[in-house]
Amino acid sequence: MKILKTLIAILFLIIFLYTFIYPMLIPISYLKKENPKMTAMMKYRLKQWEREGKKVKIKQIWVPLNKISPYLKKAVLIAEDDKFYYHEGFDLDAIMLAVEKNIKAGKLKYGGSTISQQLAKNLFLNPSKNPIRKIQEAIITFRLEKTLPKNRILELYLNVAEWGEGIFGIEAASRHYFGKPSLELNPWESALLAAVLPNPIKYNPLNPSSYVQKRAKLIYFIMKKRGIIKEEYKEVTEEAEPQPSEENKTEEISPQEQIFQENKTLSENQTTL
Repeated sequence: MKILKTLIAILFLIIFLYTFIYPMLIPISYLKKENPKMTAMMKYRLKQWEREGKKVKIKQIWVPLNKISPYLKKAVLIAEDDKFYYHEGFDLDAIMLAVEKNIKAGKLKYGGSTISQQLAKNLFLNPSKNPIRKIQEAIITFRLEKTLPKNRILELYLNVAEWGEGIFGIEAASRHYFGKPSLELNPWESALLAAVLPNPIKYNPLNPSSYVQKRAKLIYFIMKKRGIIKEEYKEVTEEAEPQPSEENKTEEISPQEQIFQENKTLSENQTTL
């Protein structure tokens, strides 16, 4: 009996150390000036491709934040974390909305993660949704927010986010899908790229499903409503994108809540910028 109790105590200690201490030991300060060479998500994908017998190479081109289209930055913020510059890593409203949706769905389907949380997961953790991983993510998110300025967090996120099979970062995504640097992305292209972030393996901005089109239209509509889109682009982009229907013209109190309503088919890959 004593041996059993000792083994249980050791097991709980290991779980405690792995859950709470390990995330505190991960080096983060270097991210102030250095870019990570390989993220946890990239390593996860490499192992996955190896198991599946796929020969996929990682495509990634690092770019500073000021070399990324302002439309893309705004589109991603609207789609993934509209309160990014106002919270400290956690959006309580989005979390409560996700809990509400999960209760209705009867399973863990929605995340409500901020960009900081997604970055923590992409850089250091696996994409599973188990409680231990979520606690580790919260600890790392807190540390990222305390260590790095907001613009650096956004820059890192946009450079490591997954945008397709083997495609990581907005520069590689922009060149792959639209054949241009990310600085040259127009508002509609930006909305399409932001719209696929919840599941970039399933969705393609060049061949958008009805879900992606509806989501992109909503993102585009919010950008237009906020006066983000310059006059010179309106003529070009409005020819390319379908006009938002009346049902999309909802009150702009919470863009995340509006977009959340479109997320009926999100997978574990919710990332996502």
